[in-house]
Amino acid sequence: MKGYVQVYTGNGKGKTTASLGLAIRAAGAGLKVFIVQFMKQGMYSEIKALKKFDNIIVEQYGAGAFVSGKPSDEEITKCREGYEQLCRVIKAGKHDLVVAEEVNIACFYGLLSEEELLYLIDIKPDYMELVFTGRNAPASILDKADLVTEMTEIKHYYQQGVGSRVGIEK
Repeated sequence: MKGYVQVYTGNGKGKTTASLGLAIRAAGAGLKVFIVQFMKQGMYSEIKALKKFDNIIVEQYGAGAFVSGKPSDEEITKCREGYEQLCRVIKAGKHDLVVAEEVNIACFYGLLSEEELLYLIDIKPDYMELVFTGRNAPASILDKADLVTEMTEIKHYYQQGVGSRVGIEK
């Protein structure tokens, strides 16, 4: 089976949800899945659920604080570690689906370069499906991807002051 490069981007809700839905579908088909979450740290509900699958591995590389503006030194270090692990996983070729969650936003904040993201695509084995998520995907990644989905926010209850809810947004 040929693997493709998918990108889920945009300001709307659903990028992580789409990638995790794909991961569950792949796991259900017996495929091996590796997920790297950039700029995230914590026992979110999806992490608890994914631990129930023997063929899904999730690793988080974030400092646990929302990044707005200049990332902390800890966030930079964690991101570099995540990128190096992602390179190792892709080169090892032992997984059918690899998800680089929030990698686009890590690039947007300057934690990773466009060239580094393009390198991930270049080293991907032909059979491996590679997914990039996060807002602000670079144009070079959109050009190189085989599938691009942009989540567009039309209306969101956050605008009425509703916070993240356990089991729905976190």
